[in-house]
Amino acid sequence: MSDDWLTPSEVAKLTKLSVQTLTNYRWQGRGPAFRKLTPGRSGRIRYRRRDVEQWLAGESATAA
Repeated sequence: MSDDWLTPSEVAKLTKLSVQTLTNYRWQGRGPAFRKLTPGRSGRIRYRRRDVEQWLAGESATAA
């Protein structure tokens, strides 16, 4: 597994979900773990590739 950091757009392509669905999952506390790099409503969000892969595999469904 890789420790690459992915943008929401990259995760959307990988998971075949829309960016808006990923946004909704973050607000609901669902989906893959993520990091918010900058504060505020429009802060930059990144996902670690291994967290996304684990979430897809059903191993982890907790957003951080």
